[in-house]
Amino acid sequence: MATDHIDVTYVANLARLELTQDETTTFQRQIEDILGYIEKLNELDTENVEPTDHVARVYDRVREDIAKPSIDRDDFLNIAPDTINDQLRVPKVIEEM
Repeated sequence: MATDHIDVTYVANLARLELTQDETTTFQRQIEDILGYIEKLNELDTENVEPTDHVARVYDRVREDIAKPSIDRDDFLNIAPDTINDQLRVPKVIEEM
């Protein structure tokens, strides 16, 4: 068993969750098991292991950011389905309650 103790009732209260006694008991046991596994990992010899944030090396696959000419504003507004005051008009997306 791990030396740390997490009070499930306290955490559930912080999260505004209502747990039954059975759920509290189950989650408490699961958390203690998880902490036990973490404590078991602390027994491993990691002296010569280089720290990493990924199991495998990750390479950025980002293309070069090259500025290119875009469509002219007036040409865009001419082909837009709906405009108002030289701006693109879009449908309202906010639902009223």
